[in-house]
Amino acid sequence: MNQALNPGQYDTGAALALSPSGWRAQLRLAFARRERRTTLVRRDHVGPLLVQKPLYPEGEPICHAIVLHPPGGVAGGDQLRLEVELAARAHAVLSTPGAGKWYKANDAAAAQHLDFHVAEGATLEWLPQETIVFDAAQVHWQTTVALAGNARYAGWEILCLGRRAAGESFERGVLRQSTQLRRDGRLLWSEHMVLRGADPLLHSPVGLNGRPVTATFLIAHGAMPAALLEACRALAPADGAACGVTALPDIFAARYLGESAQHARRYFEQLWAVARPWYAQTQARPLRIWST
Repeated sequence: MNQALNPGQYDTGAALALSPSGWRAQLRLAFARRERRTTLVRRDHVGPLLVQKPLYPEGEPICHAIVLHPPGGVAGGDQLRLEVELAARAHAVLSTPGAGKWYKANDAAAAQHLDFHVAEGATLEWLPQETIVFDAAQVHWQTTVALAGNARYAGWEILCLGRRAAGESFERGVLRQSTQLRRDGRLLWSEHMVLRGADPLLHSPVGLNGRPVTATFLIAHGAMPAALLEACRALAPADGAACGVTALPDIFAARYLGESAQHARRYFEQLWAVARPWYAQTQARPLRIWST
């Protein structure tokens, strides 16, 4: 656990250097099923990345945990790594206590690696609050999800480029994001995004069209039934932002492109309410932390 992250894990062709002077934070969590109860059986951390005590607002089968980054934001040179393992039949819901913040880089890139392993019959839900990427941030962000057998995964990411409330847009810096999902080693989903400050793509109609909030919600549980898919397609963000859903044989994907992180999350919460009884065999119950 003391080994620093390998900068090469985030190499997408960039010539950005990870500074040796930033925070190194790693958190490793393991969940296992003990009779009816999902239990947090391992919690190792190095540096400022922690988890609060396990919570059971939905009863013993589903363990909730809030991942904390006490500094409150990620500065240039910081490196974060979150590893989560679920044993067979375990069910865990992970979220964050507030918006994540990635600060101005000062010519040093920051990195985050999310590494999730979900065993046969287990369910992992990664439902963080939004992430704000400040102007001039340099971010390498990688998510890998390894599923075994009929394991289930639902996760979203909500990105805000710049601080519009403060009159700031994303004019400098770069965001590199990579997401891969595999089941029994077979690739289900692979997506790579590179956004540079002031790039024409940020304002192009075939890009972000001038909208600062972009979000993706992925569910890995095979083909969504047609009736549920139509119910998802009937939903729309309250702010009238661009949105859409895609049904693949192994993945359900939803997108939001608009002005508001709150509206993005509320839209995803609606989709979650429709889809959760299908993939997790339980009703959706909004997390209390989302309202604090």
